[in-house]
Amino acid sequence: MKAVLISTYEMGRQPFGLASPAAWLRARGWDVTCVDASKEKLQDDVLSTADLIGFHLPMHTATRLAAPLMLRARTAAQSARICAYGLYAALNERWLKSIGVDAVFGGEFEEELTAWAENQGTQRSQSTLPRIQFLVPNRTGLPPLSRYATLQLPDGSRRTVGYTEASRGCRHLCRHCPIVPIYNGQFRIVPVGVVLADVDAQVRAGAGHITFGDPDFFNGPTHALRVVERLHAAHPSVTYDVTIKVEHLLRNRDHLSRLADTGCAFVTSAVESVDDVVLARLEKGHTRADFVEAVRACRQAGITLVPTFVAFHPWISLEGYCDLLDTIEALELVDHVAPIQLAIRLLLPDGSRLLTLDAMRAHIRGFDPATLTHRWSHPDARVDDLHRDVSAIVGTRLSANRRAAFDAISPLAHERAGLARTASRPKRDRATVPYLNEPWYC
Repeated sequence: MKAVLISTYEMGRQPFGLASPAAWLRARGWDVTCVDASKEKLQDDVLSTADLIGFHLPMHTATRLAAPLMLRARTAAQSARICAYGLYAALNERWLKSIGVDAVFGGEFEEELTAWAENQGTQRSQSTLPRIQFLVPNRTGLPPLSRYATLQLPDGSRRTVGYTEASRGCRHLCRHCPIVPIYNGQFRIVPVGVVLADVDAQVRAGAGHITFGDPDFFNGPTHALRVVERLHAAHPSVTYDVTIKVEHLLRNRDHLSRLADTGCAFVTSAVESVDDVVLARLEKGHTRADFVEAVRACRQAGITLVPTFVAFHPWISLEGYCDLLDTIEALELVDHVAPIQLAIRLLLPDGSRLLTLDAMRAHIRGFDPATLTHRWSHPDARVDDLHRDVSAIVGTRLSANRRAAFDAISPLAHERAGLARTASRPKRDRATVPYLNEPWYC
């Protein structure tokens, strides 16, 4: 039996979302072809011989890019069964089935997808989250790591980047997060041996840096520290990056130095806003003051903090956007923030908990099947105009110095708000900040 697993976009990473189910299917004797459509052309003759075709949909961009390929697959392989799996597959189940997808799998999909492939199971309710016995991902047939994003280091050198997951899901219920409707506050630990075997294979393939894709690396801090300590013992020259909530950075601040000592290049944290009212609406679990303290704690531990933001939402004002920029500048974080983060607009897919919030519903203008989102408009048209212009600046400066992009955006925003901008000389240079050269995060 032949299976074709397809990825359309995984933020510049070699697709873990293909390697993991490929391991399950190959263990059952399937002939599996993995196609990363962001790096290689999907051929119709590959589709036409398939018995099963699966699309990994981990995010919104990947879902929209997959749509035309799904239609091609249905035409080229009329007898094949087609499935979609991942966070955004579950969020868009109704739409996916309307365009010919036979089955949809959300969180912890591998075991159920394999059983469905062999006609040994039916699609479960998305509210049921199984506990599976994780297998080491099988990356056979994927493009080499050298074709993906690299880590840019302060000395100008680059490192090939691998990707793995030490846990899945999240304990928290942030209103805007796509993980929440699927995992509902649950998370799953991947055994340390499985994680390290995947890392070992990628290091042998040339990786000098590993991105841990856990939604929050400190959902299980004891497990997380065990993973990175063993990674460092096995590969002392390999660096890594993780994602950790602000509240977890503060709660586990005594562990931050252990991250630094084991090769953590940077920590990404979804700060989202510096407005306490907005943070409460998003149920982020931290305040503006917590963010400021987290910046200090990371600096004391010798860790680079990379904050991400939802810069544009219905409750931001022109003055509030300037406050965000001024805060980034005052905290000497300009070189830590990818320019795209200054243009991110709140995304409302089906299933978002924000759709239940009165303060959000007042701004919703209906579901748009073309973009697979609930459209919203800002009550102040000037804010939407600013978002359009900031997006244009970012779009032309994706590879530019981050300070240059910031210095184009900040004067524009302050002028629109009628506020004076006090320009400050940066004390830190982007050359001191390690970063991945893939700028998109949605």
